[in-house]
Amino acid sequence: MSTEEILSIDGESIPKEGGLISVLEEIQAKYGYLPEESLREVAEKTGKSLVDVYGVATFYRAFSLTPRGKHLISVCLGTACHVRGGPAIAQEIKRILRINTGETTQDREFTLETVNCLGACALGPVVVVDGHYFPKVKVSMVSEILDRVLAGFDIVEVETDQRVFPLEVSCARCNHSLMDPLHMIDGHPPIRVTVSFGQKHGWLLLSSLYGSYKVNSEHEIPPHTIVQIFCPHCHAELIGGAKCGECGAAMVPMIVRGGGVVQICTRRGCRGHLLDLGEAPID
Repeated sequence: MSTEEILSIDGESIPKEGGLISVLEEIQAKYGYLPEESLREVAEKTGKSLVDVYGVATFYRAFSLTPRGKHLISVCLGTACHVRGGPAIAQEIKRILRINTGETTQDREFTLETVNCLGACALGPVVVVDGHYFPKVKVSMVSEILDRVLAGFDIVEVETDQRVFPLEVSCARCNHSLMDPLHMIDGHPPIRVTVSFGQKHGWLLLSSLYGSYKVNSEHEIPPHTIVQIFCPHCHAELIGGAKCGECGAAMVPMIVRGGGVVQICTRRGCRGHLLDLGEAPID
């Protein structure tokens, strides 16, 4: 799919910011980043200035202007992680991979970034690779972590795997919290959204544990059904431009508290998830 074909998806809605974000998500899903020539073409086709297009591309941490590796490593350098050895962890990763922060290895396997906070201060120093949390990391553990990434992660056991971590998310449109403190799934408040499929419309609760696929819904959703997901507060449909890498269905973006975006597949039963942790704002 060319950039021009991607641009034709949203038609007249492209000049709106929401449409522009969807187009940029499509381009990043295709290339793994936002090439300069694609951004120039987006500006030309939408009638927006290149400055405006770059502004959106650089404002959202989910976008990257440079190629990323297959595996994204995030090292927390927030205060709690910093005093417990976070900088030494980052330095060891740089030494082994021979890259600096923000760079990608020549074989395109790893990209390294540092963040201000991952919301897991009690578990610091924390390293996150492809959405898997590694708590209380020591310098001596870095090489083993990288080896495990290349070998592939084992099946996640929610009850025992410390890499499984609760996320707190909000609507990507109105920024209202999607957490439901009145109910529990996996021992944590779940994510509450509204779903529509066929002639049915109702609530859906998703486990907030990244790596868990437990759900509870008002209506039984048949396997393989693609649902529409809406914010229960602003009622906007939560839909982005990215496609699931496993089944090709649309992905739903949600904003992670502390920085970043998590996306889930809209097909019932598919385990396609994406977690892109960004830099948390400094108070």
